[in-house]
Amino acid sequence: MKKGIHPKYSDKTKATCACGAEFEVGSTLPEISVEICSQCHPFYTGNEKIMDTAGRVERFNKRRAASPKAKK
Repeated sequence: MKKGIHPKYSDKTKATCACGAEFEVGSTLPEISVEICSQCHPFYTGNEKIMDTAGRVERFNKRRAASPKAKK
């Protein structure tokens, strides 16, 4: 490999999640900010997290309850 063309790799890069969790990962960046991690992701935690913008979930549930198939 050529010397001087690759970015510096660090094993101790600080990654911070939006939930407040902090952990160390390997990266070429000095710090990483993520929106979701394994401590708050629904797949890993088993908790459903609904991000509702402008009442879309309520409108969907209301239409679903009013549909003829949902009444069966």
